[in-house]
Amino acid sequence: MQSSLRPGQAGEGHQQPQAYAPSGIKNFSGVNVKNENYLDSQSQENTSEPVISKVECEGLWKVFGVRSEEAIAAMQQGRVDRDKIREQFDCVPAVIDVNLSVASGEIFCIMGLSGSGKSTIVRHINRLIEPSRGQVYVDGEDIGKLKPDALRHLRATQIGMVFQDRGLLPHRNVRDNVAFALELRRVKQERRDEIAEQVLDLVQLTGWGDLMPDELSGGMQQRVGLARALAANPDILLMDEPFGALDPLIRRELQDQFLQLSANLSKTTIFITHDLDEAIRLGTRIAIMKDGEIVQTGTPEDIITSPKDDYVEDFVRNISRLEVVKAHSVMSPVEEYDGEDGKPLNSLAYASPETNLGELIDIIIKRSGAIAIIDDGKPIGVVTLASLLKGIRGSELEKVANND
Repeated sequence: MQSSLRPGQAGEGHQQPQAYAPSGIKNFSGVNVKNENYLDSQSQENTSEPVISKVECEGLWKVFGVRSEEAIAAMQQGRVDRDKIREQFDCVPAVIDVNLSVASGEIFCIMGLSGSGKSTIVRHINRLIEPSRGQVYVDGEDIGKLKPDALRHLRATQIGMVFQDRGLLPHRNVRDNVAFALELRRVKQERRDEIAEQVLDLVQLTGWGDLMPDELSGGMQQRVGLARALAANPDILLMDEPFGALDPLIRRELQDQFLQLSANLSKTTIFITHDLDEAIRLGTRIAIMKDGEIVQTGTPEDIITSPKDDYVEDFVRNISRLEVVKAHSVMSPVEEYDGEDGKPLNSLAYASPETNLGELIDIIIKRSGAIAIIDDGKPIGVVTLASLLKGIRGSELEKVANND
């Protein structure tokens, strides 16, 4: 996962929001290229040039009901609370004025409880449902304006979807399930079988192509679902709680495999989950939803260290900070270092600004003293035992300090 990704910036027009592409591996060139391995057709690309956001939602609303326009107008004018919409207009607000921008190569997690609207958003991105208001852009194009043929082409070639319910065809073997989208695109059987075997290798199911879905475990079936989405070579993956029904150990194993695949393939992924631990582990950025609205968007570290309100703070209260919070968030300015234990700055152990709390603990245990934080060969801060403990305890300790 690319941690250096910078999110797109919102602008006045749909072509204004931009994102910085992470350095990494280009998407492979496609299924029509002859005699190419799935990964061999990728090449390294390092760039800091701005690119248009891969996926963008602007002012997105979805209100179910005949009087949806009246209901939206009432909410926008502040005349009716969301909770009263059903009573007054016989409508159900599912998504309320959502704005988001997802950069190329990013794993963007949308996290929320059941009924928060997260799955409704993802179904707008491939236009399985139509918005009540607002626009969805893919590569800068308003997909709401696409004609049926163009929309089918978008779904078949640019967007892949992985569901919690795998939806495998029970009468087809694993290989044919994986190659199904290629069959619909009339790719020749020899070529689609080749691609199917390559993506089965990627998801660690080498040699399982001849088996039927009911001969696989739940975790293996989920990997077949992921392989099927990858075989179509989409730029964008929509993953709607794909690991939610699996046992914890299998779930973590698949998360590990997905992170490895994401690092290798640089797919743009929108990942839906109700599990904040999963969102923090996988996401480049996270959007937290409540009652159809996005409450906060940020990196996992942003969400944990600076929760926007009590709702988000309750979510992150019991989350371990050790692998998420970095040195740059807990260090003190160099000027404030007073030579702890008589040690000058140049004698301290050192670490980078991106070193996490767990790694800082290991360093302090081994060296028994403060840590200089070095960036571009220069000290930019110092982590002491006190600041490290404060970072581990987080907002709870800050509240105690403020009360004192």
